[in-house]
Amino acid sequence: MTDTKIAGKPRARVLVVDDEASARSGLEKLLRQEGYAVDAAADGPSALQIAAERPPDVVVTDLKMPRMDGLELLQKLRATYPGVPVIMVTAFGEVSTAVQAMRGGADDFITKPVDFDALAFSIERVIERTNLKAEAEELRRQLREREGEGFEGLIGSSPALQKVYRVAKQVAPARATVLITGESGTGKGELARAIHKKSPRANGPFITLHCAALAESLLESELFGHERGAFTGADKRRVGRFEQANGGTLFLDEVGEIPPATQVKLLRVLQERTFERVGGNDPVEVDVRLIAATNRDLAKDVHDGRFREDLYYRLHVVHVEMPPLRLRGGDVLLLAMHFLRRFAVENKKRIDGVTDRARAKLLAHRWPGNVRELENAIERAVVLCEGPQIDEDDLPIDVAPLPKGGVRIPGATMAEIERFAILSTLDATNGSTAKAAEMLDISVRTIQYRLHEYGVAAKEKEKKGAG
Repeated sequence: MTDTKIAGKPRARVLVVDDEASARSGLEKLLRQEGYAVDAAADGPSALQIAAERPPDVVVTDLKMPRMDGLELLQKLRATYPGVPVIMVTAFGEVSTAVQAMRGGADDFITKPVDFDALAFSIERVIERTNLKAEAEELRRQLREREGEGFEGLIGSSPALQKVYRVAKQVAPARATVLITGESGTGKGELARAIHKKSPRANGPFITLHCAALAESLLESELFGHERGAFTGADKRRVGRFEQANGGTLFLDEVGEIPPATQVKLLRVLQERTFERVGGNDPVEVDVRLIAATNRDLAKDVHDGRFREDLYYRLHVVHVEMPPLRLRGGDVLLLAMHFLRRFAVENKKRIDGVTDRARAKLLAHRWPGNVRELENAIERAVVLCEGPQIDEDDLPIDVAPLPKGGVRIPGATMAEIERFAILSTLDATNGSTAKAAEMLDISVRTIQYRLHEYGVAAKEKEKKGAG
């Protein structure tokens, strides 16, 4: 046996559950001799009560017991203590049931009569496995922080997100205004916070304001504050978001929704770093780094007269586009596992991963709601999941059937696969040959040549001619 104690402390707390008093007391005595802290229970309900008072590191339970058998106890433990390993003790004739228990989440099983050395080895092994999982999660977090693998906790290693990381790391130390664009749910707010954390202003405040959520009169007061008596109900001076963010970063989400009159005042702050509160005349000077985000096409809004051109260029000093989830490939699975681990802990469930069918479903979905939709889908799947892994039926998403012209692998030629890859990527990038070429790691010229081969450009000309 290995050394039983470290610095005089018990190695771990083991909960022994067995309705036979002699077997229960025997295991309890032997485990204590090995340096474990031991609790013992005669049945499942008593075991759950003890676990609630003194959470165990390992549970060793008999399979056949009155009131509540080992399988039912296993299910209840998994629901409340998802990370606690369970070892099932079973008679030789019950091995098939023990295998069922393993499928239900048990970590190991030992046959009767119990070989104590085998049990001690099993306990050590499941504790080590649990510790390794915790260490692996910490390593995954650290890897995301390393160069090329992540940026201040943002998750993803796809080429599309690597490009975001590179720009974000370059701009973080500067004072320059950053404009983050992208579809709703892509993580623009998370990127803004990450840039702040990597900046010299990291110890200063990070203040956020969702510009689309407020009426024009309230938005101006929220941004710049107001003096007492500035309007009905203004019974005292109020400090606005710019003053709150002094020495730090102000993040304006959905900046494209700011009305024209407020755009003028925002432009002045960016140019002069000064403003007046609503109803006031005294200038207020601030030192604020501004990060703005929008899901609108601001360049088009400028062209259409809905957004000031001078403000657009003030915001557009550094531009970062957050890619939609459908263009991030395997990041879908990385994010899914991140959300799975988080929601499993929150819901006190033990879920080890996703099945191959669920994985295929996750990769096949286009995710119009992006990361936010994926997060919600995984949370629902964790709540509904009854086994150790999320299956396709647990996922609340509908995957579109294979599109017309799609390919089956195996069964398609390389030319057919190439055609499908190019046309599907162009569709996902809204027809941008430059973005499609970057994703596919080929030249724009190659895409244009292939489109000519496919007759796509000719068809477009026919449509225009027919109009």
